[in-house]
Amino acid sequence: MQLNKLPARLSLCLFVLMLAACCRTSQPSCTTVDNTKAGSSDGSGGNASFNQPAGIAADISGNLFVSDTGNNTIRKITSAGVVTTVAGSAGNAGSKDGAAQQARFSQPGGIAVDLAGNLYVADTQNNTIRKISSAGIVSTLAGSAGQAGRDDGNAGNARFNQPWGITLDAAGNLYVADTGNNAIRKITTSGLVSTIAGSSGFAGNSDGNGSGAQFNLPHGIAIDTSANLYIADTNNNTIRKLTQAGDVSTLAGDGAGSSDGSGQRARFNQPVGIAVDSAGNIRVSDTGNQLIRNISMSGVVNTIAGTAGAAGYIDGNGSNARFDQPQGIATDTANNMYVADTANNLIRKITLGGLVSSLLRGDGSSQCLCLFTF
Repeated sequence: MQLNKLPARLSLCLFVLMLAACCRTSQPSCTTVDNTKAGSSDGSGGNASFNQPAGIAADISGNLFVSDTGNNTIRKITSAGVVTTVAGSAGNAGSKDGAAQQARFSQPGGIAVDLAGNLYVADTQNNTIRKISSAGIVSTLAGSAGQAGRDDGNAGNARFNQPWGITLDAAGNLYVADTGNNAIRKITTSGLVSTIAGSSGFAGNSDGNGSGAQFNLPHGIAIDTSANLYIADTNNNTIRKLTQAGDVSTLAGDGAGSSDGSGQRARFNQPVGIAVDSAGNIRVSDTGNQLIRNISMSGVVNTIAGTAGAAGYIDGNGSNARFDQPQGIATDTANNMYVADTANNLIRKITLGGLVSSLLRGDGSSQCLCLFTF
């Protein structure tokens, strides 16, 4: 069944079911532990636990920040491997601003970090964009909790519809993949929200300029050093490029599949996460394929880790490794990759050589979470 041939609401619901580990009817072909147990514990090593982590970002000091979606919290992993809860309260969904763990989120998605240590979160189920200052104070930058919409405008007057991906440019402007609206939005440093590509509320796969382009449930968004944006256009199974002039083109992919190759000869299956490393390589979490993919500067797609269609939990090199619905992806200053392995409740690391390892491993069984609802 191809999701992009279904009505948008039904398609999104089916995608949610696909992302949830409990919705599968067959067991993954693994020879090690199937999944890891969901939890909300801080600590180090096997003492720490996550619940359906989705978004991930790395700062210049080697710290990782994770949107722990099932826990409605934002977590930090230091370079020494110590996990703490930065904001939110595990198991307590809401939309409250305030200090650190007094604040509330509702299934947060993508996350970004600036050079000053401020965090920016797409608070997906609240339809808002939130900021966590380096001092731990949470505020709402744009949107209004519980009010889905597509309005442009200033800060709280703007509306979003299940935003997921978020990234920053060098000037501090935010770019948001507004998933439910099938649009790419920009938030300036003064808080002005505008739609820079896509036709809000209308799904499609057309290339073009600005509102002449169309997306179908875009999720991850990343930016390169020339301020070009790259979008994981999930339901179109493509990776799209958006220039600062507003021109949208299809960089790679054309229909569902798992093939490597050049440009549109390559195939993806529900890609969600995306990141750009310092060498200009585009890293993609090909969620439906259980793969981590790379797109070179010349547009050639190859598979870095995982085996198409083989869900599971195995550390190892390249195709020997297994993932279970990987979503968010980030790179550090050494171009190592970090993946929010969502249904495994794990954070995974992938070296430049393709060796996959698990941070903060713990054993058990996965819980089920629907990440998006309409």
